[in-house]
Amino acid sequence: MIRNIIQKTAWPMTPPAPWSAFHVLFLLGGLTGAVCLTRLLCGLSFTEASASNPKSAAFTKIAPSQVLFLCGVLLAVGEIYKQLFLYSVVNEGRYDWWYFPFQLCSTPMYLCLAFPFLPRGKIRRTAAIYLQSFGFLGGIMALLEPSGLMHPYWTLTLHGLLWHILLVFIGFYSTASGLAGKDKGCFLPALLLFFMFCALATVINIATLGRADMFYISPYYPVTQVVFHEISLVLGIGPGIGVYLLSICVGAFLSRQLLEVIFRK
Repeated sequence: MIRNIIQKTAWPMTPPAPWSAFHVLFLLGGLTGAVCLTRLLCGLSFTEASASNPKSAAFTKIAPSQVLFLCGVLLAVGEIYKQLFLYSVVNEGRYDWWYFPFQLCSTPMYLCLAFPFLPRGKIRRTAAIYLQSFGFLGGIMALLEPSGLMHPYWTLTLHGLLWHILLVFIGFYSTASGLAGKDKGCFLPALLLFFMFCALATVINIATLGRADMFYISPYYPVTQVVFHEISLVLGIGPGIGVYLLSICVGAFLSRQLLEVIFRK
């Protein structure tokens, strides 16, 4: 029954070209919406400090951790739909490990779902900084180079674009709400969390014998991302992965600095 429902949503489309009118309008509209939603929700939010003090918090307002949890739920629902669609329509009843949900852009889903249950303080701040830096980087880079998001089905294409717009919003909100803090030294724990995710991705890649390419760091293939693929072909798979991961770390750090400047007020 579920398979029949999913198949009814397989509306075909010609995959839009990157930087086509469709892409540009969606990008501009999505980023504008993310900024507006951030400002709106920050006006309706109270800080964790005030949340622990009933006298200083209006209970009609929403806690930042609840906002992130709701984002996690939306991402999870979208991911479940995507997996069912790929299984039922694209792969005709076969599971493709290539689409296992553990890419860089998938990790914010797990962190958002776990966020309200994380201890307040350093652990929760580390998760917020990861969302602000690595999560935002994954979202904005995929939107700027969206060839992997454009599919011959409307629902898959919209899922990919909306998913990454939501990652950008999560990065905005983690900054503007104060969840990510402002201490530059706090980036190191988020960096360690990133490499923990990389280790798990590598385990999946090896365990599936190359049928998965989580984080695009499979030891069986050159990095498939634009530019880094050529670097991997020239330097080799191992050095190519090293350059790729280093670039992500630098990009995430710069993303944190950029968002801090944008949302300073």
